[in-house]
Amino acid sequence: MRIHVIAMGGVVMHNLSIALHLAGHQITGSDDEIYNPAKDRLSAHGLLPLPGWYPDKLSRELDLVIIGMHAKKDNPELLRAQELNLKLVSYPEFIAIHAEHKKRIVIAGSHGKTTTTSMIMHALKALQADYDYLVGAPLEGFEHMIRLSPAPVMIIEGDEYLSSPIDLVPKILHYHPQVTAITGIAWDHINVFPSEQGYQQVFKTYLDSLAPGTVVYYFNEDLALRDMIEGCQDSSLDFQPYTAYPHTSRNGTAYLIYDHQEYPIAIFGLHNLQNIQAAVNVCKALGYPEAAVLKALTGFKGAAKRLQPLFLSDRKKVYLDFAHAPSKVRATVSAIREQYTGLRLITILELHTFSSLNKSFIPQYNKSLDPADEAVVFYNKHTLEIKRMPDLDKNEIKNDFGCSDLFIFTQNKELEEYLDHLDTENSIVLFMSSGTFNGVNIKDWANRL
Repeated sequence: MRIHVIAMGGVVMHNLSIALHLAGHQITGSDDEIYNPAKDRLSAHGLLPLPGWYPDKLSRELDLVIIGMHAKKDNPELLRAQELNLKLVSYPEFIAIHAEHKKRIVIAGSHGKTTTTSMIMHALKALQADYDYLVGAPLEGFEHMIRLSPAPVMIIEGDEYLSSPIDLVPKILHYHPQVTAITGIAWDHINVFPSEQGYQQVFKTYLDSLAPGTVVYYFNEDLALRDMIEGCQDSSLDFQPYTAYPHTSRNGTAYLIYDHQEYPIAIFGLHNLQNIQAAVNVCKALGYPEAAVLKALTGFKGAAKRLQPLFLSDRKKVYLDFAHAPSKVRATVSAIREQYTGLRLITILELHTFSSLNKSFIPQYNKSLDPADEAVVFYNKHTLEIKRMPDLDKNEIKNDFGCSDLFIFTQNKELEEYLDHLDTENSIVLFMSSGTFNGVNIKDWANRL
C-alpha cells in the first residue's frame, strides 16, 4: 500500500513508519520537527522528510493516511486528507486492523506497561515464538519497537491516552484483546482526564469493551483496580488476580521461586516482581511452561530508561528511570532505597509532562521523595511556555512535595553546577524523567565519575 504518516517523528510513529516500510509498504511522511533518535533511524531507511507540512504530498493515489497525536486538528495535511476523503486512521486503529485475525495480548495500566510488555517479548523470543509486537521503549535484542508480520500473535502495550486529534478515544479501546493484564490504576494525564474519577472511567470502559471469555489478569493489591474488578463480578470475563512473584533475595540479587528451584534475575524492586508475575501469566496463557518462561527471564536486563544503570561501582551508582507520574516515582524510589540500604540516596526528578507541571496535580507527589537523603526537582520554564502553562512557585512545590529542604532548579546551568559539585562517594544518584532534562547530558556526567 501507499501510506502517508502525518507527525511521523514521535516515538511510536517513527517506529511504525519503519515497520511499515520493512513490511513492504511505500511510505511517505511529515513532521514539523524530528529529533534523534527518530531522525537517524528514519534517515537510515530513507524515510526522513524535510521539516514542515506539505499538503501537496497528499493525493487520491494514497491508500491510507495514519495520523499521530502530535498533529493538530488544523494541520494542513490533515485538512487536505479530509478534503480528498482519504482513508484516515490513528495508529492504534491501524494496529487493530493489522491484528484483527491474530491472538491479541494487551498490557494496560498506569505503570509497568512497558516493562511487562518487554518481559513478555524477551521470554517469547528466547522460546523461539513467532509474534508481532508494539512496545513503548527500546529493548535489548530488538532492533525496532514495532513488528508487523503474518505472525499469529501480537503483544501490544496498551496506552490509555487519546489516539489522535480526530480520534479522541483512548488507545486501549481499539484493540479488543483475548488476553489482557492490568498492572494498576493511578491518576495521570490531567490535561485529558481532569479528575481521578474520569481517569478511572477509562479502565471501566475498557473492561466493558472486552468480549465474553476474555482473560483479565489484574494486580490484586491495587485498591482502585480491585474495587473496579469486584464491581464487575457478574461479568462474563475471566478475571485472574495476581500479586508479586514468589521470590527471595541474597547479596543484592533477587531469585524467583518455582517448583523448589530458584531463578536469578538482573532487575530489582517489588514493582518489577509484580510485573514479572503478569508477564509469566501471559506467557502461560499462550501455552508456554512456567519453568521455561522463568529461565528465559533470567536474561532480561530491562527496557531502556527503566532503572537503567548509567554507572555502577561498589561506592557509586547512577540510574536513569522513566518515572514521572507520582505512582512511578514512589515505586522507583522505594525499589532503589530497598536495594541499596547502605548508600546515600540522591533523587533528581524532572517535571516534564503536562500533569507534572500542573499546580493542581503536583500535590499528588506528596512524600514521594521522602526515602531520599537529598532530593532535587528540575523543570524548565521554556517547557511551561511551550505548553502555555503558568509559572510555578518554588515554595508551593516544596509544600506540595512535603519537603522543605528540596532543591529546585529551573535552568540547565543550575542543574549542571549542582552535579559538578555533587559528592557522589558512597551514594546512589537516581535520575527520573520522561524527558531529557532539557538537554543536560547526564550520561556524559555519569561517565566522568
